[in-house]
Amino acid sequence: MTDAPAPTPSPELDEAHRAELDEAFEQKAVRLAKREKLIANRSDAGGGAFPVSVPVTHGIPALRAEYGELEAGAETGVMVGVAGRVVFSRNTGKLCFATLQAGDGSRIQAMVSLANVGDESLAAWKELIDLGDHVFVHGEVISSRRGELSIMVDQWQIASKAILPLPNVYGELNEETRVRSRFLDLIVRDQARTTVRARAAVNASLRSTFTSHEYLEVETPMLQVQHGGASARPFITHSNAFDTELFLRIAPELYLKRAVVGGIERVFEINRNFRNEGADSTHSPEFAMLEAYQAYGDYNQMASLTQELVQNAAVAVAGSTTVTWADGTEYDLGGEWDRVSMYDSLSEVSGRTVTPQDPVEDLIAFAEANGVDIPPHPTHGKLVEELWEHFVKVDLVRPTFVMDFPVDTSPLVREHRSIAGVVEKWDLYVRGFELATGYSELVDPVIQRERFVEQAKLAAGGDLEAMRVDEEFLRALEHGMPPSGGMGMGIDRLLMAITGLGIRETILFPLVK
Repeated sequence: MTDAPAPTPSPELDEAHRAELDEAFEQKAVRLAKREKLIANRSDAGGGAFPVSVPVTHGIPALRAEYGELEAGAETGVMVGVAGRVVFSRNTGKLCFATLQAGDGSRIQAMVSLANVGDESLAAWKELIDLGDHVFVHGEVISSRRGELSIMVDQWQIASKAILPLPNVYGELNEETRVRSRFLDLIVRDQARTTVRARAAVNASLRSTFTSHEYLEVETPMLQVQHGGASARPFITHSNAFDTELFLRIAPELYLKRAVVGGIERVFEINRNFRNEGADSTHSPEFAMLEAYQAYGDYNQMASLTQELVQNAAVAVAGSTTVTWADGTEYDLGGEWDRVSMYDSLSEVSGRTVTPQDPVEDLIAFAEANGVDIPPHPTHGKLVEELWEHFVKVDLVRPTFVMDFPVDTSPLVREHRSIAGVVEKWDLYVRGFELATGYSELVDPVIQRERFVEQAKLAAGGDLEAMRVDEEFLRALEHGMPPSGGMGMGIDRLLMAITGLGIRETILFPLVK
């Protein structure tokens, strides 16, 4: 056996951490020796430290569902083969106990007795089994004298030898360990497993709701020759095959709209997006996004659809539109959600009438007077949105659609049918953060070109988030896109709204430095 190199803790590590690393190193050496012994004793019939398979006949969750109510001391006569991870072990002479855990966190007790397995097998169990090992056991389903659902083992086998020890399965992992070593988090913590299942339930619910409205799910490119569909700074890469600069997608919008032009009148995609921006409790550089478009719809219809999507997802996870967050707080996602005007709500709360015609200079002066940060490359729209966040956003409690945005911050949105200077766009705020956005889509290729040109001027002036002129998308619009509504929603943020967790908890493997 080749010895692993000893760890070299950095000077910054505290004494407790050093002791933890030393203990882990010692345990690893012991476990590697057990691995060697298991390999040496491997027979032609199988075995060893990492067998190809084990003869499992039943899962732990299914056994708990069927036999969980057995009376103490009951015997069933039912023989099963079960595998799980050892998370507790106690050896008491002629009888050993182990708790086996399934992937969903459900557990069953294995009882390994001298009478059932013999001297050699019992001794091997005591010598070779460690916490964290995956073990297969075969035997009768019983209830112990203490009423614990158990397998009275007549034979056992290592299914996979754990070389490193587990953290304390009854203790608390710190946040850094949870995020950086999610596999440990999933083994140890119920909430981590629950969140993964909640996310799967949300995605299934979203797809079910869309299917009920006759939407088709499609896939669009993640590598794009030109970034567009949102105002955001992209990640840039290079294709050796095409010898060209490419962008990781910041949004699927321009491709989904091509699909609508082509006749896929109700279309959606659940996708990965990438934005080269900051990371905090509600933002991640890589995130999951839902976008959908409906021909012959508008932003009002998309708001109603979005409310239905969110409420159905809440029911799928929590059984109700009233959800309970991780901290125990209840939050009501039910009922009809408020719809408020951005300009009207800003004017009401700030005490100053703000209109789409206000000059940039006046808005800068108003922002400075109220301690509001001036955004880089300030425009009317950017200033209005900063002011709105300062005055209005902080007091939003109920889920709320904020309607009718400035035209210059929404270059892909149709102008309002009756209010000059704004577009038919809403943002949905839940728990004080933006969860979704929706538009009446701009389908006039002439106006769209004008908007792109204005964006290109901002980009030439140094605005890294501004879009460029996309000739291929304009060519698609020139073939005729029907009047349409569209919406986009962050999947990670939807989980945040339902569970009350931060974004790094809702993403299974978040990007960390």
